[in-house]
Amino acid sequence: MEDFKITRVYADQNGDSRFAEVSKPLRHAGDIGFLSEPEQVETISFRKVVPGYDYDFHTAPARQYIILLNGEIEIETSLGEKRQFKAGEILLMEDTTGKGHKTRNLLPHVRHSIFVTLKD
Repeated sequence: MEDFKITRVYADQNGDSRFAEVSKPLRHAGDIGFLSEPEQVETISFRKVVPGYDYDFHTAPARQYIILLNGEIEIETSLGEKRQFKAGEILLMEDTTGKGHKTRNLLPHVRHSIFVTLKD
């Protein structure tokens, strides 16, 4: 069984935002399938974003997972690297300091996502 793949956005020692790939190992859990190790979380929020959303450079308010339920977004790092993400993908946002990143909706409809804030 493959690991669960997540894209991480973090700030390096110079404050520049960067992408990295994170793998969450999965273990066989019997009839229910495969599970990762549990993580402690602080809060969960549900979000709707209107079409045309284009948010200039900003940092994440906390270490959090963003789970994209529909739509597509583009994230641009402070170094100019751009990646696109679509429904079903998960981001680990850890650039809580530094120069931040840009986020932009790519499709002309309301986008739904879930934010899960991690405990430190």
